[in-house]
Amino acid sequence: MEYRVDSVADTVELGRKLGSMLQKGDNVCLFGDLGSGKTAFAGGIAKGLGIDGYITSPTFTIVNEYEGRLTLYHFDVYRIGDADEMSDTGYYEYISGDGVTVIEWADIIKDILPPERIEVYMEKNEHESPDSRTIRIRFIGDRAAGYERRLAGEGACSRYVHGDGRHSGGR
Repeated sequence: MEYRVDSVADTVELGRKLGSMLQKGDNVCLFGDLGSGKTAFAGGIAKGLGIDGYITSPTFTIVNEYEGRLTLYHFDVYRIGDADEMSDTGYYEYISGDGVTVIEWADIIKDILPPERIEVYMEKNEHESPDSRTIRIRFIGDRAAGYERRLAGEGACSRYVHGDGRHSGGR
């Protein structure tokens, strides 16, 4: 699925719609350059999980926990040297635990990502506007497949880009 968003608010809203569907044990892996909107999207997921307040990227602490409908385990692995360092963080317990795990900079630990996951690729469209983004979402595994159908049916505030290049929804 591919979406075009034109503001931070649209990025958060798309994350919220995804977050409202997530269940215990779901894992969302975020990919994108610095400033591409990963933390804003994670904040939207938090809202969808019923978590109030400001979500910060756990750059120095590696993981933050937030309580809501389900616990959100928010990882930022930017400062991790390699996948081997993740075992010290409790990573394997988190991704198979009772909450929802969101991993920023997931490309750094691609070799140990859970087999069932939702991958979110974020790309800046600065040639259009400073806050314009293309967000591609891949649903990997049987568990995640149902979310794809539901998210497409939700009608996000952003524009969904069909496989044939047509746009729907949003502006």
